[in-house]
Amino acid sequence: MEFELKKEQQSIQKAVRDYVKGEFKKDHIHELLEKHEYPVKLWKKAGELGFIGIHFPEEYSGQGLGVMENILVAEELARGDSTVGTCLLIADFASELILHFGSDEQKAKWLPKVAEAEVLSCGAFTEPDHGSDITMMNTTAVKDGDEWVINGSKIFITNSGPLAGFYLVLCQTDPDVQPSHRGMSVILVEADRPGVGVTDVGHKMGITLTYTAEVTFKDVRVPLDNLVGKEGRGFYQVLEFFDESRILVAAQALGTAQGAFDRALAYVKGREQFGKKIAQFQVTQHKLADMATKIEMARLLTYKAAWNFDQGRIDPKLTSMAKMAAARTAVEVSDEAIQLLGGYGYMLEYEVERCYRDAKITEIYEGTKEIQKNTIASYLIGKVK
Repeated sequence: MEFELKKEQQSIQKAVRDYVKGEFKKDHIHELLEKHEYPVKLWKKAGELGFIGIHFPEEYSGQGLGVMENILVAEELARGDSTVGTCLLIADFASELILHFGSDEQKAKWLPKVAEAEVLSCGAFTEPDHGSDITMMNTTAVKDGDEWVINGSKIFITNSGPLAGFYLVLCQTDPDVQPSHRGMSVILVEADRPGVGVTDVGHKMGITLTYTAEVTFKDVRVPLDNLVGKEGRGFYQVLEFFDESRILVAAQALGTAQGAFDRALAYVKGREQFGKKIAQFQVTQHKLADMATKIEMARLLTYKAAWNFDQGRIDPKLTSMAKMAAARTAVEVSDEAIQLLGGYGYMLEYEVERCYRDAKITEIYEGTKEIQKNTIASYLIGKVK
């Protein structure tokens, strides 16, 4: 088994690090945070450099690479800055549904726009009444002539807002089938369609620069050709997408943890207390050892999940393990980083408190840690008669 990254992968890693070092200016990021502005210039630059949609085929403005390369980009972006990095690494969120299931026309129209940072991609799955339970949908799509008529609402929709290009909406298209998830379909709804309403959810604990909104659909009409994949297969398509997106969230968590560790390590090596560097105290050294070990364990699991997916194997147990472990690592390492910085760790300027706030979402979206445990357990136990 080979644990070393290939030269091309190492080059991608270095390219993202160079971009972060050159473009992630602390003063600019703090200005964005104060104004609550999306990092448009950084997003555009990431698109120019090919960091968005790196796993898209070249004909759709990607680089024809895999999930492994995509998560390497995500890890380095979140490591550079957990808030801005998250905006960039999820800029193509849910576009994989088009990539894997969409028509040639849908791919040609939308994937290049996402990769080139012209529009943000949105997946609209979660509903106010159902949360993590996507086996039931109140949002409906009914055929009327050569159009779908969509009604319903979705909550906590990432990337929704002025830069959104489209919503990939999970709808109930057959209300009579049982169980109901067999009658769901994914339909692409352009963001500027009449009847689409967007309301910001308000201030969030973390990832404060990302767009997050409630999206409503009131008699929204789209062509029948906007169906993504097969009618009645939407639930299964979304589940397959989650197996890929969970690895991305794991990489986000991994990068956030590494970023918090980097800042804490630099601090304790420079800060003096009681006549010597904080790093010289054994209690500090043990904390650093624990943090580094947790990060490395999470990295191995995350990389294995990405590699496995690129081999054509969909393993929900492994992707759930990776997300659950990396997310917990991000929260714990960020918490310990604050502790190592003491009072300074509580201050915005030193950034680790923001790592902590940004880390928590990785235990919630793309399925809470409890949902991940359910998935893992179901594969371990199997059907019990």
